[in-house]
Amino acid sequence: MTVIDTAPLGGATASVPTLVHLSGNIGIFSTARLRQRLINTLTHSSGLLVLDLSRVTFCGAGGLGVLVGVQGRARAQGITLALTGLPPFMARLLRSAGLDHRFPIMA
Repeated sequence: MTVIDTAPLGGATASVPTLVHLSGNIGIFSTARLRQRLINTLTHSSGLLVLDLSRVTFCGAGGLGVLVGVQGRARAQGITLALTGLPPFMARLLRSAGLDHRFPIMA
């Protein structure tokens, strides 16, 4: 799993979202690192944190747990966590877990 986070130049501002590109597998061996990186990203995010999942090839239950947990932390800080670039398997996974309405989905 690779995380490339892109913060706005010059620091976060309310009008510019923070975009994080994820790729590869989000499985048991990568969830702890992903959780920590996303929590760290929240410290320089403003009102919107967008996770681009277009290059994710696998996501297990632990990966869903990370998304839900980070979303809770983001909300506590007044930050919206949105998803974009959902591969079809991720859309099905979110739907089957009952999480499809929990996250804002951006086109």
